[in-house]
Amino acid sequence: MNAMGVRWTAEQVLALAPDDASRGAGSRLGTPGPWSGTGRAGGAVWGLCKGSGGAPYRTVVDTTGPAYACTCPSRKFPCKHALGLLLLQTANTTAAGETAVPDWAEQWLARRRGDDGATPLGEGTGAAASAPADPEAARRRAERRAARITTGARELEQRLADLLRGGLATAEQAGYGLWEETAARMVDAQAPGLAGRVRELGSIPGSGPGWPVRLLEECALTHLLDRAWLTADRLPDPFAATVRTRVGLHPAVEGPPVRDHWLVLAQYDSADARLTTRRIWLHGAASRRTALVLSFGAGGRAPALALPVGAVLDGELTPHPGSGGLRAEPGEQFVPVAGPASPPPGGPVDDALGAYGRALRDDPWLDSWPVTLRQVVPSRAEYGWQLADADGREALPLTPAAQSRPGLWRLVALSGGGPLTVFGECGHRGFTPLAAWSPEAPDETVPLV
Repeated sequence: MNAMGVRWTAEQVLALAPDDASRGAGSRLGTPGPWSGTGRAGGAVWGLCKGSGGAPYRTVVDTTGPAYACTCPSRKFPCKHALGLLLLQTANTTAAGETAVPDWAEQWLARRRGDDGATPLGEGTGAAASAPADPEAARRRAERRAARITTGARELEQRLADLLRGGLATAEQAGYGLWEETAARMVDAQAPGLAGRVRELGSIPGSGPGWPVRLLEECALTHLLDRAWLTADRLPDPFAATVRTRVGLHPAVEGPPVRDHWLVLAQYDSADARLTTRRIWLHGAASRRTALVLSFGAGGRAPALALPVGAVLDGELTPHPGSGGLRAEPGEQFVPVAGPASPPPGGPVDDALGAYGRALRDDPWLDSWPVTLRQVVPSRAEYGWQLADADGREALPLTPAAQSRPGLWRLVALSGGGPLTVFGECGHRGFTPLAAWSPEAPDETVPLV
């Protein structure tokens, strides 16, 4: 596939897949056999894919998003047909000129690019524009929600006090039910951040050796968040914004967007029974800013946004307030461009630990912080795998989750016993490697998740 003169690799296309099953199915569709009516123009590709029914599936991809549409019933984004189409275009090195866009693809593309009268592919007509928001009504709703969160925070404080008064051993005897009941009340109070922390507390008792220590640590952090919310009017504005974010209030994204060439460093999903969360890390070449874009999928759906790891994309990100300014909201389009794909600036292990420590000063509830380690070597220690400085003076243990992933062996093989550059998340549980670069290929981003 070629957009704006930049060809994506098959590896970058497959990195968009929401899961291994989609990756395999998309690979099987990346050949000319099932396709007809394929074409490309203006950063879009389309085609008709033969399915099990009589009519072929209509598939179109806007590579400047990227965004996808298909008439198949799949709930995954991108679906296997979109992946297959992109792989087909990637392999089609002989394609030269652009072709006319068929009506069914043009309608969806026009809808995406601002023509509200167009009909989206596989959908009905667009919804009518919403009425202007009433600022006074919005203020009253915000006040009512803040009052409910305050009530929930006070109730949670009482729950923590009762736990400590009765002794931590009672937490194991009480079981998970009481914690889930408390979490449900935090949801009723419209404080999903507090509800998440309560569920975490409920999962700790009986979780293995040392659980009382871990429970006491998490109780202290939850208590700190409660007290910070109850005294938020006396906090500095940046820290108050972080507190609001942590309890589950996400303020409107304001401020100027940052336009840059963004290197896609990593993309991975985490899921629970309610929601799938996709975390996408990017780094700006000019701004030297590392940003986190979150995308969500509810009810078993894969998140809609997917970006190819290792690609350089021209686009805008608008930072969210609070939490170190890491999270950002993407603009409408990200266009692949030619440009350096070198890793973010980094340093030795000491620098990474210092960066995490400074971030904790601004956000005590931070589990990890993005860092780049330079000249480190993966090695096995008494407690498991670690990344050590090339001189062997300092080392970071890998998190238990990282040690159980196939990406660990990819990292070890890439190193071959020598130093390399690794991007990942540094936190109190250790380091989670997400991408790596070898000295032999310093512009080739190797995904580790």
